[in-house]
Amino acid sequence: MKKARIALVIGIICISVFPILVKLNLTPGVISAFYRMAFSFVLLVPFVLWKKQFKLPNLKVGLLAVLCGIVFGSDVAVWNIAIQESTATQASLLTNLSPVWVGVLALFFLKDKPRANFWIGTMIAVFGMMMLVGFSTFRNLDFDLAFSFGILSGIFYAFYMLISKEVLKQLNVLTFMTISLGASSVFLGFLSYGLNEPFSGFSTMGWFVLVLQAAICQLVAWLLISFATKKMRATRVSVSLLGQGILASILAWLFLDETITLQMVLGGFVLLFGIRLTFYEKQLHKNLLPKRFIKQSA
Repeated sequence: MKKARIALVIGIICISVFPILVKLNLTPGVISAFYRMAFSFVLLVPFVLWKKQFKLPNLKVGLLAVLCGIVFGSDVAVWNIAIQESTATQASLLTNLSPVWVGVLALFFLKDKPRANFWIGTMIAVFGMMMLVGFSTFRNLDFDLAFSFGILSGIFYAFYMLISKEVLKQLNVLTFMTISLGASSVFLGFLSYGLNEPFSGFSTMGWFVLVLQAAICQLVAWLLISFATKKMRATRVSVSLLGQGILASILAWLFLDETITLQMVLGGFVLLFGIRLTFYEKQLHKNLLPKRFIKQSA
């Protein structure tokens, strides 16, 4: 479990760089997602074959791994658009509402039910996130396209976390990554072509950023996060990934001159406190939530 937590922390640091790279607007959003997946696939396959780590799954598991790739590709594509149309800070925080969707879906579809501490921690974390984004956005229902795509990204990611958790019970991480990255690449390639996005003509810096996204933000980050997902609860991993929003906000402030107010700083501390509660093993309050919410996981 210690190795899984370390892998998760490093993975979160790696993906925190991604919104900053996308916000540079050196390539369109969907084609950026395509090259992130395609370059990662090209880099991964030789290593997997050399290590002889690819294990052909049965049809059901293979199709689920393909579905994971399509869902994750959709997540990255809409997240890219949300980042480019708003700010790296807002898009990162909105997509990290995924723990809410993960918890709700896990409650109905998984045997590993969220515990009371998860719900308490998630509510506190989401409140912190609302402080970061600004209460006026929610009070005035000021939801534009970028806001909607940020939310949609979180929903896609929630589905990805739950499906991948089940697939990783039957596949090793490298096999899973190979299949899902291949599926993402094909799906996003067709989507980019259908949207008439350019596949070439980028600057040298643009190509460099695309390779960096693939190698660090995708390949290294998600190999580590997939390893953590295999060893830890999907709900716990998803809430921990809220920390990515904090790191992305700090990087956006440092490198993109995005404003960070005192309210956002306080919201960040509240959010991190909520994350910490989800790791707390002892039950916080037996009567705070209905019994079906606090049932111990099987």
